[in-house]
Parts: sequence; structure tokens; C-alpha cells
Amino acid sequence: MITGGTRGIGAAVARELAGAPGRALVLGYRGDHERARAIVAELDRPESPVRAVACDVVEPAALFEAADELGELTGLVNNAAVLERQGGFAGIDAARWARVLGVNVIGLAECCRAGIARMGEGGVIVNLSSRAAVLGAPGEYVDYAASKAAVDAITRGLGLELAPRGIRVVGVRPGVIDTEIHASGGDPDRARRVGPGLPLGRAGTPEDVARAIAWLLSPAAAYITATTIDVSGGR
Repeated sequence: MITGGTRGIGAAVARELAGAPGRALVLGYRGDHERARAIVAELDRPESPVRAVACDVVEPAALFEAADELGELTGLVNNAAVLERQGGFAGIDAARWARVLGVNVIGLAECCRAGIARMGEGGVIVNLSSRAAVLGAPGEYVDYAASKAAVDAITRGLGLELAPRGIRVVGVRPGVIDTEIHASGGDPDRARRVGPGLPLGRAGTPEDVARAIAWLLSPAAAYITATTIDVSGGR
């Protein structure tokens, strides 16, 4: 299951994972039905079905009901998140805090809660954080940074709690990635503008992050849990 699975990093993860015989994918999305239909048409195969489900991650019952129809849940990628317009801390009011924390923290936690009820030994949860959690995003979106710091804490705490059950919980902390999310922050060209100044000389791509997530989901990462790795080009 991939929340926010029809665009950006989520769609890249879906493309990275699709096609393996016997592996079904359930992609959660908020409201762009046309985009959801397009990615299902691209990836769906008889031996590896793909389903897209519109839902709010704060109330993810429909998403998990769709997953139940396809078999045991073995992997959950919590990718869905919101980012509001850049601005100073004083302009972040209570309503905006509620919106950002509602999706980025409470929604992720609810998906984790529903997911672990369905997972057995060998299950993996990957939580999408951000380098903003470490850097703080001053003058841009401290609320988003704070929400991702909470994600890091959930990854650590839940990973330790579930380790005796053989369920791994890991995180990925992307840096500046060239996706549509920057438009939500009012700076659609941010990746192209900031990228050349990063240590590796470019912004990341959704595929850069997707490959790391696919590895963390795989048996190759079987001894990794309760930690978050940076995919940030050195930022």
C-alpha cells in the first residue's frame, strides 16, 4: 500500500514496485481521479493488480478494505503529506497547524495503526519524512518541518515497539526533490533553483527516493529498523 500513491514520489514508488508476479498494489489518493485512472491503466496487470482508492488518510478505512480484498498486507509506504505556502512562523495560525499535523502526523499514525493490525512477521512500514525535520525550514514552513520531526519520532518508537513481532519500521528523509509539492508551497521552481547549490549539484528525482524505499521494503534491508535514512544529495 502506498498513500499519496498517484503522483510524485508515491507514483515513482508504485512504478518501482509494480509488475512483480503475485504482488498487488493499493494506491491511496485524495481527489485527482483522472491521474489515478491513468496510473492504474499504466501499471495494472493480471498477475500484479493495481488499485487506486480515493480517501483521506485520517480516515483510511476504505483504503485498507481494498487491501484486504487482495491478500495479506506486507508493506505500507506512508507518503501522503501536505505542504502549505512558504512564510514566517508568525503567519502559521491554528487552523493551518491543524491541517498540516492532521494529514502528516495523525493520518500517518492512523495508517500505521491499521497497517500493523494486518501485518505479520516480515511486514515493513516506510514513513516519508523530510530533511526539513532536521533543518527546521525557517522562514518557509516550520509547521511542515515540525510534522516531519514527529514522523521521525514515530518511526523510532514504533520500530522499537514492533521489532519483537518481526515488523520493521523505517523512514526516508528526502531533501530537495523535483516534484509538484513545491507548487503547494508557492515556489514551483524551487527544485530547479536550489538544486545546483546542493553538494551533488542537482535536486533529487522521485526515482532517487523510490529506489531507496524499494530497497528498504526488500529482504536486502532485513536488519534495518527504527531508523530514518537521508536521500538528500548531501544536504
